[in-house]
Amino acid sequence: MTVTEALAKLEALGNEKVRKLDIRNGADARQFGVKLGDIRALAKQAKGDHDLAMALWETGNLDARLLAILWMKPKALSPTDLDGLVRSNAVIQACDWLNAYVVKVHPEKEALRRQWMESDHPIAARAGWSLTAERIAKDAGDLDLAALLDRIERELAGAAPQPQWTMNMALANIGIHHAAHRVRALAIGETLGVYRDYPTPPGCTSPFAPLWIGEMVKRQNVRA
Repeated sequence: MTVTEALAKLEALGNEKVRKLDIRNGADARQFGVKLGDIRALAKQAKGDHDLAMALWETGNLDARLLAILWMKPKALSPTDLDGLVRSNAVIQACDWLNAYVVKVHPEKEALRRQWMESDHPIAARAGWSLTAERIAKDAGDLDLAALLDRIERELAGAAPQPQWTMNMALANIGIHHAAHRVRALAIGETLGVYRDYPTPPGCTSPFAPLWIGEMVKRQNVRA
């Protein structure tokens, strides 16, 4: 498949309602409004490779970039390549797919995490905090959780929207997975009030850290 052929397939799957929603969520006109499920299906049905993925990314088209992410080979990307991909995108949907499908399985993700945690670039910082939240939940290891809470307490309320979301995730994960730090995590969340009034659909867990922590700890206790 060529870039032209891939774009034609995506355009044929375009949906005007999705396109308008994408624009409201920060995308520009370079997209067709393809449903995420249709992009996943195309990635499975059509033959793609890493070189094609990189060419699709370069188009700047949101749908093409999402398809590209599903075809990328993380081990074929150097840390510099991956850093460039992260910084070249501003759309949260593509950012989070890139984090989930490429960044989190990259062999150099820990070095990148440390680098991005010190970055002023909002999308790089979002990726760094996303990786940190993952480590907190799965393998905190040598992470200094008290120091992370200090930093979250200082920075969360005034953070840019992009890293604020994943920084808040790190706060919640500390409270959920590390009982020794739970009281402080709850206190920080309550004092800062970030996402306290976030509109949460019925049946979903609020991103407000105290509610999030409380709900997940309750579920853990029920399973135990």
